[in-house]
Amino acid sequence: MENQLKDVLVRGTAWGGKIRVFAARTTQLVEELRQRHGTFPTATAALGRTLTAGAIMGAMLKGQEKLTIQVKGDGPIGQIVVDANADGEVRGYVDHPEVHLASNAQGKLDVAGAVGRSGYLHITKDLGMKEPYRGSIPIVSGELGEDFTYYFAVSEQTPSAVGLGVLVDPDLSVLHAGGFIVQLMPGLTDEEITRLEQAVGAMPPVTTLLDQGESPEELLRRIVGDNELQIHDTMELKFKCFCSSERVEQTLLSLGEHELQQIIDEDGKAEVVCQFCNEAYTFEKAELVRLLDQAKPKPIQ
Repeated sequence: MENQLKDVLVRGTAWGGKIRVFAARTTQLVEELRQRHGTFPTATAALGRTLTAGAIMGAMLKGQEKLTIQVKGDGPIGQIVVDANADGEVRGYVDHPEVHLASNAQGKLDVAGAVGRSGYLHITKDLGMKEPYRGSIPIVSGELGEDFTYYFAVSEQTPSAVGLGVLVDPDLSVLHAGGFIVQLMPGLTDEEITRLEQAVGAMPPVTTLLDQGESPEELLRRIVGDNELQIHDTMELKFKCFCSSERVEQTLLSLGEHELQQIIDEDGKAEVVCQFCNEAYTFEKAELVRLLDQAKPKPIQ
């Protein structure tokens, strides 16, 4: 049972390789971000859905490849940013974590109201090439599942079904989070496409199924059929931030001599907070003076 509750992602194929399938449980990850950023329920759901999509899209990458998702809507939540890589490592933040709205007409968390129904979804992939791949689409609903579906269809020309969900407890903690992405490969018949659409349409919400104890693999079996699923691998998902004292030092150095001197004169110290993990790095006056010395141009010998 313990293993079942870990944050995991499963990936596989079905229907003779004509469908690629991914599903993930991200409950602990979303809860960790909630605690780090102090998100209120609607912000938790918006960040959690984006994080889940990011974790699954990261699993579509290889080797050292990584991606960044930016959701820039016109809602009160501001921007959502998620980083993910092929190793199941993810991190993310939202501009305004204290956003919480009244429930929508369906009695659910009003994610679209928080994100906004106008704006853009940007995906940047670092594939180890000279230039990163960039894809952008206008936000179509703000609920995020539909927005990622539209992204795959338009930017990657891969028809996909995307389901994302976050269930927040009255005490604000994350009860369940997860999602799936099912991608159609060439060769599907019209009958198979209809069957897939009907299966996805008939599914209860992802969080309802997770709440009933279903695993990511069982979510996929619901869509493609019990005997049709071939699981290729299972990967553990984890929060990981890449900030460090050394990186923050480099950021301070990049400010240059004049700005560093100004910080020393006006504040006597500097505190830099990482947006992704909320970790604070404090540099006392002596450390800033040392950096200032490094930033000064050296005389030519």
